[in-house]
Amino acid sequence: MKNLLLAASRNHVVRDLATRMPVVRRTVDRFVPGEDVDDAVRAIREIRASGRLATIDHLGEDTTSQAAALAATESNIALVRRMADEGLTDVAEISVKASAIGQGLPGGVHLAAENAGRIVSAAAEAGTTVTFDAEDHTTLDGMHGLVDALRREFPDTGLVLQAMLFRTEADAARYGGEGSRVRLCKGAYAEPERVAHQTPQAIGEAFQRCLTVLLDGGAYPMIATHDPRMITASLGQLLVAGREPGSYEFQMLYGVRPEEQLRLAREGHRVRVYVPYGVDWYGYYMRRLAEKPANLALLGRALISRR
Repeated sequence: MKNLLLAASRNHVVRDLATRMPVVRRTVDRFVPGEDVDDAVRAIREIRASGRLATIDHLGEDTTSQAAALAATESNIALVRRMADEGLTDVAEISVKASAIGQGLPGGVHLAAENAGRIVSAAAEAGTTVTFDAEDHTTLDGMHGLVDALRREFPDTGLVLQAMLFRTEADAARYGGEGSRVRLCKGAYAEPERVAHQTPQAIGEAFQRCLTVLLDGGAYPMIATHDPRMITASLGQLLVAGREPGSYEFQMLYGVRPEEQLRLAREGHRVRVYVPYGVDWYGYYMRRLAEKPANLALLGRALISRR
């Protein structure tokens, strides 16, 4: 079922059907607070009021034209400027996918570099930071090259590593230097056996190994998991490493385990909520359904209640 949903997340026929179904749109609200920047600002304010932080993702990926890549770039620049105007850059940063700003297009390396530079420069001027999301394994070398170039001028630029990939321990060693901002997650893409761990146990064990590498290297780890066992294990690793609050953070998705987010925040841990917004919500939503059967049950209950 997981692989089927992940395949559907990139199927244009299924996407066009799903996005026209009101019942699907109603269940999306749990994971996506809205479609425009006002919705994102409202979500940030609510998160700030509860003592948490936020990273905002203007949804979009696999851009198919230079015009769309430019539009995504302008949307992200407008977002950080709006955050600055609202006085929210002390609690919120943004997350960007390289494919959204043109990395996958012909000549996309140079296009994405130009667009990324504009976004990161605007974020720095606004007083916030940018983290570049990981996508499937075929895109990672390009994203890493993008981050390498940006960090020469903007060392606070963050990136995401996915524990399920075999390569990630080596990537953690490469990017786990002093103060380096690295979000470590399990990974949400359907990856082949030749490049990725396939079982929850193997992925969980890889996650803890990668976190150890980041801690040993002095990185600022952004521990992105909702798994109670992995949170407990990570807290133990932080304790052994002698990490003080403020030298790491936990990250969780908007609408997923909010009570746990609040508990960790009350205990003094930095907690950042990943907040997506925008009209291009389909791929993100399908990956959330694939990650947890309970999320699929949410859609099922909505479909039943419609009868």
